[in-house]
Amino acid sequence: MNEFWERELTEEEVEQLVERAANEVTRRGMTVPAVLFLELHKPVANVAAHAALAFAPFLVPLFGFDAINDYSRLLTKRVQVERLIQRIEEAAMKPPKEDAA
Repeated sequence: MNEFWERELTEEEVEQLVERAANEVTRRGMTVPAVLFLELHKPVANVAAHAALAFAPFLVPLFGFDAINDYSRLLTKRVQVERLIQRIEEAAMKPPKEDAA
């Protein structure tokens, strides 16, 4: 059986998670609310990571075990939350990709 927080995230894993989350936020046009939410909750991000574990039985069917485990480990460190905020802001500054029609 899988266990939560079995090991620390590697630098590559952190970068992939941050990139994936930033791309999804900007794709949905949620840059401002996401940055505001993350900035407001940065001091309690570690508590949110532990709350994700407490609510895992309800979240895993929606998002999958790996996503809950990875993102809860990402939120345990304030530095990684700040990296996510910066990456979301950088992604929002890029011009939108034009669809080839």
